[in-house]
Amino acid sequence: MLVSVLMPVFNAAATLPGALASIRRQRGVELECVLVDDGSSDGSVACLQREAALDPRLRVHAIEHRGIVGALQHGLERCRGQYVARMDADDIMHSERLAAQVALLEAQPELAGAGCHVRLFPRLPPAQQARSEYERWLNSLHGANDVARERFIECPLAHPTWMLRREVFQRLGYRDMGWPEDYDLLLRLLGSGHALGVVPRRLLLWRDSPERLSRSSETYAQARFVAVKAHHLASTWLARHRRYVLWGYGETGRALCRALQRYERHPQAIVEVHPGRLGQRIHGAPVIAPEQLLAARRGPEGPLPVVVSVARSAPRALVRAALERLELREQHDFVCAA
Repeated sequence: MLVSVLMPVFNAAATLPGALASIRRQRGVELECVLVDDGSSDGSVACLQREAALDPRLRVHAIEHRGIVGALQHGLERCRGQYVARMDADDIMHSERLAAQVALLEAQPELAGAGCHVRLFPRLPPAQQARSEYERWLNSLHGANDVARERFIECPLAHPTWMLRREVFQRLGYRDMGWPEDYDLLLRLLGSGHALGVVPRRLLLWRDSPERLSRSSETYAQARFVAVKAHHLASTWLARHRRYVLWGYGETGRALCRALQRYERHPQAIVEVHPGRLGQRIHGAPVIAPEQLLAARRGPEGPLPVVVSVARSAPRALVRAALERLELREQHDFVCAA
């Protein structure tokens, strides 16, 4: 069974040898590696060509610089495997990664794809690990239900861990919308009814460096993550509702509320536990206590959906527990969108 490993490359000569060596070490699968050099100027093409001369499974495509979306789409269209696995040129994968993901997808044909757990490297002191909480959250997800439930909090599968069935991957593809292309594609996959699973093992060493696109490009700024969430919330969860109840009006809730207004989605009420805000009106909506939520949900066409926008996992767990005590069901009556 052929797996196509899709790797875009841009000025990655220093890390390519390690990434490619980890691909060559994969056990238990037949593979090809589609390498798209996106107009590098640091010798990456020469490195790729040297490696490809030694291993016919490596296929090099050198293109003029298009950016990450253009490079990914160019390579995706040239993948021939039954499955397409993503990989970045500065990461390292465990020798069993591809085989473990194929095994999961073969055992669960209802899944369109799967990710895996990660380990960030190099390891830094806890005070300097800005992404360590994200790593812990990613590695707390263990299956398709977790991915679906958490999809509006952050991207629940690290992009370089993805393996998708080629037909689904090529049909939806990447698009450049000025926001994170991986998160957009994941939300489109889930929004169109596909399920995504997780191999609950740390099978990718995920490099964390100041040069990462997620740190250096405005496309991956926090405001752009909020924008893509709002777009997909409006087109799926809030598709039949112009009004909703918002739980939380801290920094996270404010940003999401403003982004949803661009899609004519407005809060009917805002639930807050901060006593100084109770009784105020924000965006025309009354600020209410949690015990008033059920009454606030009543609408002329049935109960209004609840959007929970609370940034940190511990407070979010408390809100989930409070909503469950009110007999509200997650993904039916409410959704969390940090």
